[in-house]
Amino acid sequence: MTTDSRNWLMLALLAAGGWLVYLLAPVITPFAISAALAYLGDPLVDRLEKFSIKRWKVGRTLAVSIVFVLMLSLLTIVLLIIIPMLVEQIRLLIHLFPRWIEWFSSTALPWAAGKLGFELKDFNPAEFTQVLKDYWREISGAAFRVVDYISRGGMAMAALLTNLILIPVVTFYLLRDWDPLIRAIHDLLPRNSEAEISKTAKEVDDVLGAFFRGQLMVMLALGLIYSVGMSLVGIDLAILIGMGAGLLSIVPYLGTIVGVLVASGAAIFQFQDVFHLVMVLLVFGAGQAAESMYLTPKLVGDRIGLHPVAVIFAVLAGGQLFGFLGILLALPVAAALNVLVRRMLLKYRQSDLYNHSSNGDI
Repeated sequence: MTTDSRNWLMLALLAAGGWLVYLLAPVITPFAISAALAYLGDPLVDRLEKFSIKRWKVGRTLAVSIVFVLMLSLLTIVLLIIIPMLVEQIRLLIHLFPRWIEWFSSTALPWAAGKLGFELKDFNPAEFTQVLKDYWREISGAAFRVVDYISRGGMAMAALLTNLILIPVVTFYLLRDWDPLIRAIHDLLPRNSEAEISKTAKEVDDVLGAFFRGQLMVMLALGLIYSVGMSLVGIDLAILIGMGAGLLSIVPYLGTIVGVLVASGAAIFQFQDVFHLVMVLLVFGAGQAAESMYLTPKLVGDRIGLHPVAVIFAVLAGGQLFGFLGILLALPVAAALNVLVRRMLLKYRQSDLYNHSSNGDI
């Protein structure tokens, strides 16, 4: 088979594989979630497996069981405590938002206009407030209809229950057999390119590990810092704003900027004094100090290699093409492409095409 024929065959196989993933996305999704959980838990399993007391060593099955119980406990906490708290915060936001709109149009906007020295000609606060309230009523009503449909739909509930059973089972077996699976894949690699593929896979693993086990922990830690801090200040929507700012911190400074603006507005509306505004700023300042001095250097370092804009684009593109499965696969694919592009650039800079000097000839 010629090189061109081989390339076309590989392209056809990639296209067929993408189409098959698109068709089987609902079936593949729980397995992809299980693989992601196993990938996150495998380093801890490996560490526990090496732990020993005198002559007694923790076996692979026991180490997997310990990590599995820890992951299941965290999932239970999220499902039973954190999610209901966030749902309650969203309900509170839906209740408060019309009052925010009215206060903004009738008080804050005229005050800002007076301070800045411009006039609001033909501006009717009542009409502006009513328009925003109508839009908000449509948005919140649509959101509640979607949630109600999902909660009442028999097929949706059946799929949810199936995944709740399937994902833990598959995760346990993948955790137990993760190292043999990696060795089996390694043994299938062509011997003449095994070293190059293994090196590339190691770089991809470093990038993904830094992101999943590093950046996501930073986001969670910042969300907790912001949520606890604003709860102590007394902000009604502390958990919703804090966790939202933590998640948005995937883009440097975006989470801080959005969090400060929203939390400051909430503090001014709720308390209407300078003290609580200053306290909110101190909370976000403490979070930024913790991130720059400890969280990012300790948990992420300089290995992540994925630009925040590339992460956002990959997640949005994956979601558009393959739905929730695409969101799960976006970061591994982006990490692999990032490593491949860096290697191609390195080879290009080492090539004669890049280093060749024409000496004035064209």
